[in-house]
Amino acid sequence: MKIFDAHCDVLSKLLENPELDFVHERHRLDVTLDRMVEANIGVQNFAIYLSERMSRQFQFVLDSIDLFCQRILSNPQMRFVRSKNDLRRVAAEGSIGAMLSLEGVDALQENLANVRILFYLGVRSVGITWNYANWAADGVLEPRRGGLTELGRNLVKECNRIGMILDVSHLSERGFWELAELSNKPFIASHSNVYAVRQHPRNLNDEQIKSIISSEGVMGITFVSPFVDAVQPVAIDKLLPHIDRVCSLGGSRHLGLGSDFDGIKEWMIGLEHAGKYGQLVELLQKHYSESDVKRFVYGNWYDFYSKHLPDGQAN
Repeated sequence: MKIFDAHCDVLSKLLENPELDFVHERHRLDVTLDRMVEANIGVQNFAIYLSERMSRQFQFVLDSIDLFCQRILSNPQMRFVRSKNDLRRVAAEGSIGAMLSLEGVDALQENLANVRILFYLGVRSVGITWNYANWAADGVLEPRRGGLTELGRNLVKECNRIGMILDVSHLSERGFWELAELSNKPFIASHSNVYAVRQHPRNLNDEQIKSIISSEGVMGITFVSPFVDAVQPVAIDKLLPHIDRVCSLGGSRHLGLGSDFDGIKEWMIGLEHAGKYGQLVELLQKHYSESDVKRFVYGNWYDFYSKHLPDGQAN
């Protein structure tokens, strides 16, 4: 069964540690080409995430895109997905689709030209914040719990205009609701879980989840152990209450996966790296119909992006 993973941080590790081998590294990378093939990953979204020492320099965003091209797209199994036609092509030919997203707009330096440049370069979604405040909005751990700034509101409007998909994972709750009111396009939460199941600030409450559903967006269940359960270590079956809750809110067609592999410090038992997706599929098949499982692990993200990526020729 094919997998569509909406978020991993392997680019950040490659940027910080150029010696790492994306193809074969099994000690310091969760996502490698070998493991992607092993797990039958059909599409992987690679996040551009910058550490604090790099976070305000646009050059490091460009360096991350260069790494993506040189170290990931250079492998013949990989195909860059920037358009609807690209997505259809990877599905038809059985190659692995690679997408680009930005996690936190700090490095855009309050300049909307930079978000347009990233769109020209193939970035297709933007998370406005990481956990703390930047020039556009507050993140979920910012103590003042503010929302969007005026510049952040302009960013939302510009992303809507050019077709850049907005990602609310990490955004403060007030920022979430301001974005939901302002945006005229569907939005996503690439890697967030359910607050009603695990009361963690990075998780979304029921009303937020229903808002994503009503916008025709998708929510990616993530494998970060503290977001899943309070008692550590966390077994893989603890994901089921999160999935059940989203489905109970009407989200069975708005639910996907957003692993956060390579951004994880505490791994779930049975999901220690991308090669373990088969165990998740087997678990889901014991609790849901085959058609539901296919939608959860691949189809819902595929359907969303096949509607909301730009038109264009396959590469």
